[in-house]
Amino acid sequence: MQLVTGGGHAATDIDATVSGMEIDAPVAGRALVVVVDDRTAHGGEDSLGPLVTELLTEAGFLVDASVSVEADEVAIRTALNTAVIGGVDIVISVGGTGMSPRDVTPEATAEVLDRDLPGISEALRASGRVAGSLDAGLSRGLAGISGSTLVVNLPGTRAAVRDGMATLGPLASRVIGELSGLLE
Repeated sequence: MQLVTGGGHAATDIDATVSGMEIDAPVAGRALVVVVDDRTAHGGEDSLGPLVTELLTEAGFLVDASVSVEADEVAIRTALNTAVIGGVDIVISVGGTGMSPRDVTPEATAEVLDRDLPGISEALRASGRVAGSLDAGLSRGLAGISGSTLVVNLPGTRAAVRDGMATLGPLASRVIGELSGLLE
């Protein structure tokens, strides 16, 4: 397993001082990124983890880390469970949602979820198809709740990540708000 930390705070607000000026920036929640890729897990270049981290940060999330794991059910499930136990609000996995024998992210995710949110998975696939990706309809990615954490699988391409994150943003905010009791 390869870990790249991004810092993390459990607070809902961050107080930062820039040149003697105090800035109070709201945080949408804490996040963790799990990249499912054999090559990246063994030290290869990771182009997806930084992209998801950037998009989550732009959406107001505080990303605790980006973790790379092999395309192995146990490794994926362990990374997801670690994120849930760590108390993140959202964990995004990238990769392993296709049809090859090594694409086992949905199977590992299903074992972690307490409740499915099929509407999110359907919205992600539909937005990909609208964006012109025929492959989007072939993704087996899942979305759901584990404890009080939103867990979402995205396909392992830059286009799918960009499109998926654009679709997921408002949905994730709603789910996290309801899970935290802020929206009832």
